[in-house]
Amino acid sequence: MGNPFPGMNPYLQQPQLWHQVHNRLIVAIADELTLQIAPRYLVAIEERVYTSVSDALLVGIADVAISRRNDPTRTTITAPRLAEPTKVCVPMPEEVTERFLEVRSTQTGAVISVIEVLSPKNKRSKEGREAYESKRQKILGSRTSLIEIDLLRGGEPMPVLGEIGKGYCILVNRGYRRPEADLYTFGLKDPIPAFSVPLNQGEPEPIVDLQKLLNEVYERARFDLAIDYSQPVQLSLSPQEKAWVTEILGREEG
Repeated sequence: MGNPFPGMNPYLQQPQLWHQVHNRLIVAIADELTLQIAPRYLVAIEERVYTSVSDALLVGIADVAISRRNDPTRTTITAPRLAEPTKVCVPMPEEVTERFLEVRSTQTGAVISVIEVLSPKNKRSKEGREAYESKRQKILGSRTSLIEIDLLRGGEPMPVLGEIGKGYCILVNRGYRRPEADLYTFGLKDPIPAFSVPLNQGEPEPIVDLQKLLNEVYERARFDLAIDYSQPVQLSLSPQEKAWVTEILGREEG
């Protein structure tokens, strides 16, 4: 079964699935670019590691009960009565690894472009956002180009000067044209736009058809087996969007 949605599949944003989607999409973009820019450039998969608070919380330990047999020869001692505690969970630290791409010159080793696919922690977690924004500022202060792909609804979008909206977006920021950048915005019902990846100024730019890559990843990974489309999508959608999702899935089943 292929991706039933014409654009971004909202079910792919489920927390238990997004990590796989992110990693597979990163590899697919790297492979697609390599075909177009080798041998002058290579595409490297790099990692950013930081410590964050886990979304999985520590569960409580089961109660321990102690009982004694009645012994008439012993003096009865009344134990103090314990107050009934409230069961809570505590946040646990976890090591987070986020993958991104670097387009490098094979002659000089210089990083020409960085491609980021945003994660939920980049948009919501204090530690995740700080780690990403620190990296982002270093790139924006250099001559390296930045491509920022946001396929996630919710959370705080990355700062740009201008209105982004509440949908999805792709930012293409060429290092030699700052502060000007190209912003592609699209909604739930729209196909994901293709975009070009900046190389050195004046060189032809390879094109990434992100919709095609996402659909291919969906089919190769058999994400249809990991998604229960009978359940409502775990996103905050408008009534019109919910009705549209129901219509799309009903049409697919029919």
